[in-house]
Amino acid sequence: MGVKLSTDVEYRPGFPNPYRARVRWFDPETRRRLSRSEMRATPEAAEEWIDRMERLAFRGVTPATATMTLAEYGAEDSDVWGLAMRGLERKTMDPYRAGWRLRVLPTLGHLTVSAITNGVVDRAVHAWIADQNSRSTVKNSIAVLVRVLEQAVRDGLIDVNPARVTGWQQEYKQAEDELDDPRSLALPNWKALKALSAALVERSSGRYAGWGEVVEFAACTAARIGEVSGVRVRDIDIDNWTWSVCRQTTPAPGGLVDKGTKGKRRRTVPIIPEIRPLVAERLAVLNGKPDARLFTGPRGGRITTAVLRDATHWDEVVVSLGYEYLRRHDLRHTGLTWMADAGVKVHVLRLIAGHGSLSTTQRYLHPSQRSIQEAGAALSAHLGSASPTEREDGGPKVVPPERSRGHLRLVR
Repeated sequence: MGVKLSTDVEYRPGFPNPYRARVRWFDPETRRRLSRSEMRATPEAAEEWIDRMERLAFRGVTPATATMTLAEYGAEDSDVWGLAMRGLERKTMDPYRAGWRLRVLPTLGHLTVSAITNGVVDRAVHAWIADQNSRSTVKNSIAVLVRVLEQAVRDGLIDVNPARVTGWQQEYKQAEDELDDPRSLALPNWKALKALSAALVERSSGRYAGWGEVVEFAACTAARIGEVSGVRVRDIDIDNWTWSVCRQTTPAPGGLVDKGTKGKRRRTVPIIPEIRPLVAERLAVLNGKPDARLFTGPRGGRITTAVLRDATHWDEVVVSLGYEYLRRHDLRHTGLTWMADAGVKVHVLRLIAGHGSLSTTQRYLHPSQRSIQEAGAALSAHLGSASPTEREDGGPKVVPPERSRGHLRLVR
């Protein structure tokens, strides 16, 4: 027990965090001299890091272990994983392992164990819920994270398990309630979308117009941000103005990867006239490059919902516009709600959305205030069809139901 450290703090001007805190020690098994270092903004912060390393070393935890990422610490071939998962049956292990690989590692795996806080876990769980994972999926992902970090507590890496979060069920219930009324997640109209697009561009570094194009394209095609990031030039058919949605860009262990869409469903989405000019402009710039991405960041990088959030200061912008509820995924909700309001038939809407179940699509068919008023007008027209042209109660006379661009026409 116990590892003796030699320490030093070095000032390195020219770095954003100029104070390098370093610890060195002899590995108890190999007797090799090893070292770890961290850059800090102040000498006090550097000394605080060294103090932590010394406290852990006194317990027998080497700095190499203390600075491990969650992915390294909880690797499935490590003794940590075996200890953390002991006692579990096979039928429980499989969903736990899936939660670890598909959600925990892509979201938190790059962080050191000590950097994982209650707030970090809260945000991760919120992202899993917003990604429309089922309640049991979220529960299994939290459970496996709790077990690994509980082992970190036993090993002395951290003092309290930050994964023991509470209240996520209520957040999940709120998300379900919002899905039952998707209108609460949608922007009201095209003008609101353009205002959001312009505000995000204005707030971004260098006022990069591409962020606004991504937002408008995602909303008008009812697509996920990962799918927008994955679209290539060859996926766009300008003869019919459609987009063949066949891949998405998503976080994975080791970085971003391109893979099939959610549910592995290839689908075709219309490109409406409102966004055709921006698509045509992007295609012209990328002429002769069928494999080029249609949308990228300002330096040509791939886009994720987190990249869009950070680059545009999304949270601040939506609050300033009065849409504090709005998440990046709600651009998809906006498009589907608008299509439902426009009268797109449910079986067509399901194909555009790529939903596996028709019941999921039907959530977007809640009537708007306008359609409710039209229903009342239709009933009034029906009731007045057998009466004289002027009603006895002095109310408006009703012209027999005649459609004009899909709306009932009333005449005073």
